[in-house]
Amino acid sequence: MSKELAHPERFFGDRFGMSERALERILGTALERRADHADLYFEYKNSEALGLEESMVNHTAKSVSHGVGVRVNVEDRTGYAYSDEVTIDRMRLAAEAARAIADQRAEVPALQIGTPVPRHALYDVETTPLEIPLEKRARLLEDIDRAARAHDPRVKNVIASIAAERKIVMVATSEGTIAADVQPLCRLNVSVVAEDGKGGRQIGTFGGGGRVEYEYFLEGERWRQYALEAARQAIVNLDADEAPAGEMVVVLGPGWPGILLHEAIGHGLEGDFNRKAVSAFSGRIGQKVASELCTVIDDGTLPLRRGSLNVDDEGTATSRTVLIEKGILRGYLQDRLNARLMKMKPTGNGRRESFAYAPMPRMTNTFMLAGESTPEEIIKSVKQGLYAVSFGGGQVDITNGKFVFSASEAYLIEDGRVTRPVKGATLIGNGPDVLTRVSMVGNDLALDSGIGTCGKDGQSVPVGVGLPTIRVDGLTVGGTRA
Repeated sequence: MSKELAHPERFFGDRFGMSERALERILGTALERRADHADLYFEYKNSEALGLEESMVNHTAKSVSHGVGVRVNVEDRTGYAYSDEVTIDRMRLAAEAARAIADQRAEVPALQIGTPVPRHALYDVETTPLEIPLEKRARLLEDIDRAARAHDPRVKNVIASIAAERKIVMVATSEGTIAADVQPLCRLNVSVVAEDGKGGRQIGTFGGGGRVEYEYFLEGERWRQYALEAARQAIVNLDADEAPAGEMVVVLGPGWPGILLHEAIGHGLEGDFNRKAVSAFSGRIGQKVASELCTVIDDGTLPLRRGSLNVDDEGTATSRTVLIEKGILRGYLQDRLNARLMKMKPTGNGRRESFAYAPMPRMTNTFMLAGESTPEEIIKSVKQGLYAVSFGGGQVDITNGKFVFSASEAYLIEDGRVTRPVKGATLIGNGPDVLTRVSMVGNDLALDSGIGTCGKDGQSVPVGVGLPTIRVDGLTVGGTRA
């Protein structure tokens, strides 16, 4: 086991001279004016990406970044400053800038940094793709290209990429706690372009990854599954009919369709939106907000998953949080600031894109628990409807929960059978309302393959989603034919 994995908190001391006494001095500077909380967030990140297009590896990128962010909280206000130079002088200047939100001087409390925060051990991998020779990763992309093209002669182009990073973080707080973590992350993505010779052109996309080692993609030739799935989706859409429009029964498939749950429901359950009373779920804890068949979980403790963390970006251990239990709203996703102001406990959901950003409440891995129906029973129960297998982009309005999602793979359901593929389908609805329309939940819960990235207020973080097969009654489908 590497020294960084065994003792990540020592990394910043060894590399930048960040002793516990130095941390205490900087936090003391941040607390020279009245404040409720202050913390320091250190980050050191190595990242690398490799891309292929037109059967050629034509893109490489490599970067190393490091820095520190200083945060001061006073009531509901946040002062934040950062530096990409991890030195005592730069950190002192950042602390002075961050504390500017406070207008009253205060006696600096006696600080003693060193109380370790218990953390999980969800992804203590020895290596990442960063340690794999560039030539070997390039050959993998070339193998993906050949496999996708061999699937069907209508495949005209393959775009594949592998990206990896290894991030070392440390958080020291004014409460005296210190938390550190080494966070690997990698993703393999494949997009396939198919043409029918008549002007028709469709794209299929698939991929996966997580906080895993390079060998993950080789196990059972997982990379080949990605290539063939992307090619299959492109060919299916090439042969698809135009999607119908109107209100109908919609069956969502397992796994990645959980992105609809993430966007339409999950964001509305984040603490900041509810503290500010701008969410459709504000003030509704203990109330029925969904069908009794629905239990929604956010869990940052799943081993090796893309959205998992040993500790969040505020130094709080992640947790399994029940958001909706059998249709009843049970809680929100909380960071330190919003939990304190709402008189609730932090749930380990304080997240940030990098040291250049202050944390905010964000999802980790969000999914609905399995029910008792089989997928076959759910499909058989539908006389006329739509079966949505995968989704592309979407939008949601947090204030009212209204959403629009584009289905990247969908089929008609006719007389209890999945029949023709259709293209151009969009799902239109209201997040809080759509959960009340869930009439059947499958026993086939699946998590996505490890491709999710969530954006909020200009920050992007890796996340996971999941869903069993579910039946939603009376959902509006926007299509290209009546």
